[in-house]
Amino acid sequence: MARFELKLPKMGESVAEATITNWLKEVGDKIEADEAVLEIATDKVDSEVPSEVSGILVEQLFGKDDLVQVGQTIAIIETEGGELVPVVKEAATPEAVAEVTKTVDAAKESVAAPVNFSESEKFLSPLVKNIAKEEGVSVAELDTISGTGKEGRVTKNDILEHVKNRTSQPVAVTAPVAEVQKTVSAPVAQKAAPVSVSGGDEIVEMDRMRKLIAGYMVASVQTSAHVQSFIEVDVTNIVKWREKNKVAFEKREGEKLTYTPIFMEAVAKAIKDYPGMNISVDGDFIIKKKNINLGMAASLPNGNLIVPVIKNADQLNLVGMAKAVNDLGGRAKAGKLKPDDTQGGTYTVTNVGTFGSVFGTPILNQPQVGILALGAIRKMPAVIETPEGDFIGIRQKMFLSHSYDHRVVDGALGGSFVKRVAEYLEAFDVNRDF
Repeated sequence: MARFELKLPKMGESVAEATITNWLKEVGDKIEADEAVLEIATDKVDSEVPSEVSGILVEQLFGKDDLVQVGQTIAIIETEGGELVPVVKEAATPEAVAEVTKTVDAAKESVAAPVNFSESEKFLSPLVKNIAKEEGVSVAELDTISGTGKEGRVTKNDILEHVKNRTSQPVAVTAPVAEVQKTVSAPVAQKAAPVSVSGGDEIVEMDRMRKLIAGYMVASVQTSAHVQSFIEVDVTNIVKWREKNKVAFEKREGEKLTYTPIFMEAVAKAIKDYPGMNISVDGDFIIKKKNINLGMAASLPNGNLIVPVIKNADQLNLVGMAKAVNDLGGRAKAGKLKPDDTQGGTYTVTNVGTFGSVFGTPILNQPQVGILALGAIRKMPAVIETPEGDFIGIRQKMFLSHSYDHRVVDGALGGSFVKRVAEYLEAFDVNRDF
């Protein structure tokens, strides 16, 4: 018999850790090669971790809701044949047990003061906020922590390391004594579920994704000063061109031709004209992005929304853009997005017209400073200017709704940008090839 170490696989260049959400196999279960052993989650994407070998699961090294680093061993699988691969585990010493007991007792006696995280100069994830609240970390302390995450964000490890090194607070508990902590810790107080007074209401707890989305939306509104600009666009030429070419496009390219890649193409061009929209904010600093990576809001199987990213969108022609849009949208609906698919976005586009909305006021996808909502395309009576005079005719029109961060984007830039998108759409060449 041999022992195989199942490690957390690499999930993308910008993904360093994941949370275990569910074990699909228990100790003693038989596992086939390529069979899923557990489910994990990054900030937004859920994935399965398959086994590379066939065998019996003999040990789970982490529990549900534990945070695991890429490359860490998460389970031991016993296989047929080969040499035994020893797994060394650090035992908890009596001194460690005493230290944990002391730590827990101190924690019970201390009550963390309420923290207003909106006062922080940094963007903080819901997980970091929860840890700060539980450990009594003040906003002033949070602002002094040097984050090691993407764009200097404070990660879970950063704040835990800060708590561990504080002299005025209990130190963080290390892995070898985690089980001891579970046995001596008092139960964590949880907010009681609401009760239906009439008895006829159904009360359902948010799923993990909805909780994350709720946290992101509240944090975004607390972080940025949202301002909107609206503009009406005549897209008659685009509608005519698509109707004329969609069958031939699908036959030649094997891809459906929707309006989304056409709009994405115009947005990418406008960002090149107005690079001031392709930035992010970190405290008092502005980060000018080199690449134009467009996020596109897409639906997940459970109805929640996610924002996969089209990398280097300005370098794609219409065919390439259509393939990227269809690929990401299709994998989002199937729940097959990879963690790296949602990373690195610099500007976001959301299509509220899919649900019949004429326009909307979308919330910024932090730390981006702009997001564009595409309204429904409708037939509208409009004034048509000709050399012979003005006439009333039927045109295909839509609204563009541009939300932007007024801390760094003024009305001139925000309005000029969305106007440039409209100009590109209205100047669409009906004779162009795809």
